[in-house]
Amino acid sequence: MATPKTPRSRCPVPLSPRITHQWLPPCERTRVTVRVLLLPNAVGAKGSRGSNGSLDSQEESPRVGGGGGSSGKAKDERPLLKPGSATSEAADAATPSESLEELEKKYAPYVRKDAYGTMGRGELQPVEKVLLGIALVTLVPIRLVVGIFVVVLYYLICRLCTLFYAPNQEDGKDDYAHMVGWRRVVVVRTGRFLSRVLLFVLGFYWIRKSHRSCSAEDEDKQPVESERPEVVVSNHISYVDILFQMSSYFPSFVAKRSVARLPLIGIISKCLGCVYVQRESKSSKGVSGLLTERIQEAHQNKLYPMMMLFPEGTTTNGNYLLPFKTGAFLAKEPVLPVILKYPYNRFSPAWDTISGVRHVFLLLCQFVNHLEVIHLPVYYPSEQEKDDPKLYANNVRKLMATEGNLMLSDIGLAEKRIYHAVLNGNSLPRVLHQKDD
Repeated sequence: MATPKTPRSRCPVPLSPRITHQWLPPCERTRVTVRVLLLPNAVGAKGSRGSNGSLDSQEESPRVGGGGGSSGKAKDERPLLKPGSATSEAADAATPSESLEELEKKYAPYVRKDAYGTMGRGELQPVEKVLLGIALVTLVPIRLVVGIFVVVLYYLICRLCTLFYAPNQEDGKDDYAHMVGWRRVVVVRTGRFLSRVLLFVLGFYWIRKSHRSCSAEDEDKQPVESERPEVVVSNHISYVDILFQMSSYFPSFVAKRSVARLPLIGIISKCLGCVYVQRESKSSKGVSGLLTERIQEAHQNKLYPMMMLFPEGTTTNGNYLLPFKTGAFLAKEPVLPVILKYPYNRFSPAWDTISGVRHVFLLLCQFVNHLEVIHLPVYYPSEQEKDDPKLYANNVRKLMATEGNLMLSDIGLAEKRIYHAVLNGNSLPRVLHQKDD
């Protein structure tokens, strides 16, 4: 009787914590979860951070040899993270033994607590399903049509106002921030009005605004003649933040250079006077230099638009303030702090741990959305703060946290990517080696 043959494994490579995603054969890649990559001995040691605080990406090790077995490949000794980095510590902490509650406590600034659950995929109550169904056949189509019409209308207005008008293309710029006369008036006034219309279409029928006044001690420190601040700084929660800022101040924003080439949105961003940045650019000024230059231009020429900056560098759930980057404070000019809050009952407009399409859909399905805005007095830096941008940024951050009843958090974008990787089951090395956009 013939001895039955032992079936050969189609995946001869043993699963090891030190094997990264790109070293696994195709049949194993789909089975590897982030839990394997998060084992303590899988996280080697430690990546470097650049001068701007972002994690430096590392090049992938090339494959050596051929064949389907592990014998034909060189062992991957490249550490996923270098010791001492914040990302390494966050990855070490996210062990498979941790429950979802423990992860949410550790990454609290990015956790959603609305009726739709984490990632917007929670189990819905029957009443919520009925409300979504009603909104799907009534609100969503109307809001989509009206919203697209508003965007196209403003695109045509911007196209008309920029007709036969050359953009500013000095030093790699490509905008209409220097636009003056009737063109500028039409672009700004229609832009503010139509931005408010879009907010109304999204369900923000009423926006509650409040203004905080200076104390008697602070008023003595303010200049006698109040000037228009060149910089508005705000906490960042959602893409809705941009629409509100456009309806209130119509400022310039920082955007990736690819935004200028987007259909419809590209010409609108140029009329806003956006500062386009490109990480691969070898410009000697850098992002901070471009921001400082634009802020100083706005200070010297009041016809230039204000700069709107989100110093946290990413979005949160609205209950926390992350550490501030210093880009908005390097110019040593006064800033206007603005605090945004989105009270909700069912759906949180905060854009975190949820895909863009799902978030837009659920936002359109809400019958009413709420937005509260707190305008703080213009913050004039002291001489000590002018000499120390980090001190300037930290003091503004503490003031915003106190006035807005927000909690301070020390984690940042690196930890956010770790949390998202755990939720999505993505490959940890691919997430960690991404560049900060």
